[in-house]
Amino acid sequence: MIEFPQYRKLTNNRSYYRIEDETHFMEIQLIGARLISFNIHASQYPEIIKIKDMLTCQEPYLMSDSFEFDHYSDKLNM
Repeated sequence: MIEFPQYRKLTNNRSYYRIEDETHFMEIQLIGARLISFNIHASQYPEIIKIKDMLTCQEPYLMSDSFEFDHYSDKLNM
């Protein structure tokens, strides 16, 4: 059984993810010097597959951790 939350990032280090469960995740995107966040509830098949790919670290997703995610999350709240 997978313990949540799980953390992932894209290989280009421009998007960071906190996966809450098999159908919910938060994404923080770095666009230039700006940060944008999204809360996603996966209700459609492509979104569900995206979460499965993230959990299994399929390309382009890599393992990350709470420290890396929180670094950007803290900047969102400034």
